[in-house]
Order: sequence, then C-alpha cells, then structure tokens
Amino acid sequence: MWTVTHTGQTETVDGVRMVFQLTPGTEAPAELNIHLPDHAALCMAENATHNLHNLLTLRGAQVRDPRVWARYLTEAATLFGAASDVAFASHHWPVWGRDRVLTYLTEQRDLYAYLHDQTLRLLNQGLTAPEIAETIEMPPALERAWHTHGYYGSVSHNAKAVYQRYLGWFDGNPAHLWEHPPAAAARRYVEFMGGADEVVRRAQRSFADGDFRWVAQVVHHVLFADPEHAGARRLQADALEQLGYGSENGTWRNFYLTGALELRHGAIGTPTSTVAPDLLAALTLDQLCDALALRVDGPRSWDAAVTVRFDLADGEPLTLRLRNGVLTHTTGTDPATAPAPDATFALDEATLRAVLLGTTAPDELADRAGVTATGDPTKLAELLGYLGDPDPDFAIVTP
Repeated sequence: MWTVTHTGQTETVDGVRMVFQLTPGTEAPAELNIHLPDHAALCMAENATHNLHNLLTLRGAQVRDPRVWARYLTEAATLFGAASDVAFASHHWPVWGRDRVLTYLTEQRDLYAYLHDQTLRLLNQGLTAPEIAETIEMPPALERAWHTHGYYGSVSHNAKAVYQRYLGWFDGNPAHLWEHPPAAAARRYVEFMGGADEVVRRAQRSFADGDFRWVAQVVHHVLFADPEHAGARRLQADALEQLGYGSENGTWRNFYLTGALELRHGAIGTPTSTVAPDLLAALTLDQLCDALALRVDGPRSWDAAVTVRFDLADGEPLTLRLRNGVLTHTTGTDPATAPAPDATFALDEATLRAVLLGTTAPDELADRAGVTATGDPTKLAELLGYLGDPDPDFAIVTP
C-alpha cells in the first residue's frame, strides 16, 4: 500500500513504471496525471480532453480554478511532453506524435489561461458576468483547434464561472442587491407587460423571427407568474427545444430538452440515487453527522434543545446537540462546560450508523441487544424528528 504524495514520484504497478504529477484543484480537488516512461505514454486524466471542460458544472459545484489548471498543463508539457509519443485521457481518444502531443497540451493550457485572464481583464473594466460571457472571443488559433470547442463546457458558462469564483453573485449594481424572488418578480413583470396573454402573443412573434433565446427569457416570467398558462407552456417548450437542437454543447442541449420535456409532461425527478449503500458505508461518522446537519428543519427546531450522547464500544464517544436550529457534533470527552446529555446510549458504531441512516427506528434502539440507555431515550427520536428529507422531484422551469 502506498500513497502518491508529490510530483515526480515513481512507482511500479504490475511491472509498469509510472511517474505521477499531482494536479490538485484542476478538474477535481484531488487529481493527477500519469506518465508511463517505458511506453512513452501520458495519461492526462480529465485535465486535457478533446473539448473545453466545465469550470463550473451545470449540476452545481465549487468553481474550479482555471489559473492552476493552466499551470499544471504547462508543467505536464514541460515534464513529459518531449518524452511522450501518445497522450490520452479518461474519456477521449489519444493524440499521437510528440509534436502533436506538445501542441495539444499547450493549446489546452492556453484555453483555460485565456478564459481566466480575459474574464478578469473585462471585469476590471466594469463588465458584469453576463456581459463578459457575451463579449469574450477566443483566439482564432484556438477556434481552429477542434479539441478546444465547447462540446461539454462552454465559453459563456465558464466566463461566468470565473466571475463567480472571484466576485460572487453581486455585480455591484445596487438595483440587484434586493430584488424580488423569481415568482414575485414574474407577477410584476407580466402585469407591467400587459398580462400573460399579451406577453405570449408578442413572444410568439419573436419565435417566428427565430429569436428563441428571447422567447425563453421572457416567457419564463409568464410561467413563474402563471405556471398553468397552456399557451406559455407550449411556446416555452418549443423555444427550449429549438435552443437544444441548435446547441453544440451537450450539457446545454440536455438542459434545454429536459426543460421542454418537463413543460410538456411534468417534472421527471432525479433518475439516480446518491445514497448508494457503498457510498454511505464509506462516510466517516464525522461526515455522516455533517450530512445530517444539512437536513435539519431550522425554523421548526428553533426552540429545540436536545443533547444525545453515544458511548461507542469500538470508538470514541460521539455527542449530538440541537440548539437554535443547528445540529452540531463533538467527538471524545465533553468539556465541563457542555450541557449534560438528555440521553446516553452505549452501543457499537454499526448500530449507531443504522439509527442515523434511518434503517433502525430510534424508539427501538433502547430495547436492542447490546445497547444500554440512560436518561430519557425518547430524546433521540425527538432529535431525529427534526430532520427533513430532500425532494428529488422538484420542478426546474416552473416555480
């Protein structure tokens, strides 16, 4: 068992010599490239692929850092470019020939560096994120290189991501500091524009003119003011469909077409589960408690004050406290200033996990073999009763 700790580290796996380059903060928080010197082959993970990657995924995440991404591509070209006859990535076809490998790596580097540097240049000239996304143009040499095109990421989305990374959502205009939320604003917009029917009538003309982008933008207000307006639902679905058909970017196309599907047939929900047993089993108790804290119904638990302690037979004690709508946890011996627990359970970690994950009811815990309880055992059920469940089926294109 060994761990990759530094760039240049060399290990042999099944007789294959590998030289590692650590690239944290690029496509993923923990990422690495691998050079196979005996084969003159370079694995670039997802740091250099045959398209522009996302700096911010459309599904949502922290913004990736294009500045360090570009620097690690420079480092990869310097360390391995002249010694690589082929470069390949996790999802894409290889690039053959040392000259082509070097060109590929440096053009990928220039792609992310240009997006980063030019977005900052434009924001320092006072442009906002949407204005930068509409203004920025890629250099002709990068436009001619097919592997830099936005089949997956997009220049527009990535420029906004860079802006978000440095400045956040607020663009400095005080008119945007305290706007009405979408549904409340939509009702006012639609009233100002002459009512839902009039907006749809005018938008229909824009659709006929091929201005699908404007249709999607303006009919959105009708849908958030009157989600059941049949004409608005049909027109918005048609506009999103046309935008999807015309999109070079695969993820944009998926969002457009899924929005049209939702308008025509209702929300389709989330087809996959993020709570697979093997994933849950891999969480530490600390991570599991952090996840539970995100499910606390804050307003409902404002006045709750519950402390439950678990003395683990195979680990350190764990204490859960719910105060002011916040679930906190501590490991180890409580300080003398901590409130006394309302209930204490002696059990093993597997049993505790079953309770926290909901596979064992809290009111059954005190009667289980191998578990002892002191204090008021009903406090555990009270604490867990303040947890809510996420909704995997919420709508996107309607309120």
